[in-house]
Order: sequence, then C-alpha cells, then structure tokens
Amino acid sequence: MENNEQIIHRFYQAFQKLDYKTMQDCYSNDVLFSDPVFGLLQNGEPQAMWEMLCKKANNFSLTYGNIILIDEEYASCEWVATYLFSASNRKVVNKIKAHLRIVDGKITEHTDQFNLYRWARQALGFPGILFGWTSFMQNKIKRNAINNLQKFLRTK
Repeated sequence: MENNEQIIHRFYQAFQKLDYKTMQDCYSNDVLFSDPVFGLLQNGEPQAMWEMLCKKANNFSLTYGNIILIDEEYASCEWVATYLFSASNRKVVNKIKAHLRIVDGKITEHTDQFNLYRWARQALGFPGILFGWTSFMQNKIKRNAINNLQKFLRTK
C-alpha cells in the first residue's frame, strides 16, 4: 500500500496531467471536499468536480510541494494552478493550501484554502477588482460554480 506522501504525489501528478480518473481513485468513495468556491461537496460531487475542471481546463499547468505529514492521517501541501478562466479567458494563478486526511490509502477529507478576492481579481478583471471582495460577488461566484457542477452531473 502507498504511504500518505505517495498518495499526495499520485494525486497532484495526475492533476498535472489532467488525469481525473487517477485523481478520483485517490479519493475514498465518501470523501468530503471543501473550498472557497464550491463549499462543501460530498456524495460523489468531489470526484465529479475534478472531472469537470480537468475537462474544461485551458492552458493549464500545476506545481505542488511543501508536503507536510502532520501525523499518521493528516497532511498538508501547497499547490499553484495556472490556467485561463473559461468565462473570461483571463489568466489565473491560484495559490492554494490543501489539508488532507488519508485513511487506509485513500483521501477521505480534502480542504483547499485560497483567497477568493485574489482569484476574482484575476478571473474577472475590473469587476473582480471592484466587487470581488463583497459577499454579493463572492456568493455569485459560488452559485455559478455549483450550478455548473450540477449541470455537469446531469449530463453524466
């Protein structure tokens, strides 16, 4: 069985290749995922989110590192995704800190933290600069992301 660091490498190396199937295989069936855009995802939603994001990726690259094994289950790492945001065709460089729980060789909890205002400024340009810090704009970003995921799930 892979150790936790190997699982993290496997997950992010697959992400670098946009290999969502390997990413999904790193997750337990009942994984919980959370980030500032999608909120809490469960019941197959995290796996579908990665598939959707990988399939929609445009001019994508990813680096990762600074893996810290906190104990026998918990770890963290940092990763940076660079891509063109599909809705605006604007370049985004998103710096993310991931917190992972790994049990029996599978990721059971995955939380990504990043600055949503910084993301909005890059992804949306002037409207993101002016309004990306507001709860109105951040809630709109979240609604759009969830709606896109729900639409993706309906077409599967």
